[in-house]
Amino acid sequence: MTASKILSAVAVALMAVAGAAHAETYDGVHQLTSATSRAEVSSQAVVAAHSADPYAEGANQGPVQLVSSTSRAAVRAEAVAAAHSDNPYAEGVTSRVAPVLASGIDRSTVRAAARAAARGDALPL
Repeated sequence: MTASKILSAVAVALMAVAGAAHAETYDGVHQLTSATSRAEVSSQAVVAAHSADPYAEGANQGPVQLVSSTSRAAVRAEAVAAAHSDNPYAEGVTSRVAPVLASGIDRSTVRAAARAAARGDALPL
């Protein structure tokens, strides 16, 4: 045999011995140590089964209970005021109506230009 084969055999043997030294030992069945009785555990299980899932996320969470500081009458009054306003879709800065800009062009001239553009005629510039 060559020296490399002997050396590799010795290395494999040493690894096997080292692996056997770190093997786990069997301690047998451990005794159950609990401070609660079977009835207490059963009652806790019933409470846990009827309560919400603490690990639920997103759609599995179920309906969310919202707590509002505004009364129902106040919310209704705001909704009625918004519905009767000039622009019910207005929010903040855009709540104002756009001003009508005065133009020096006659309405019939604008119509004639629109008809010409629709027909594909060349517009006079």
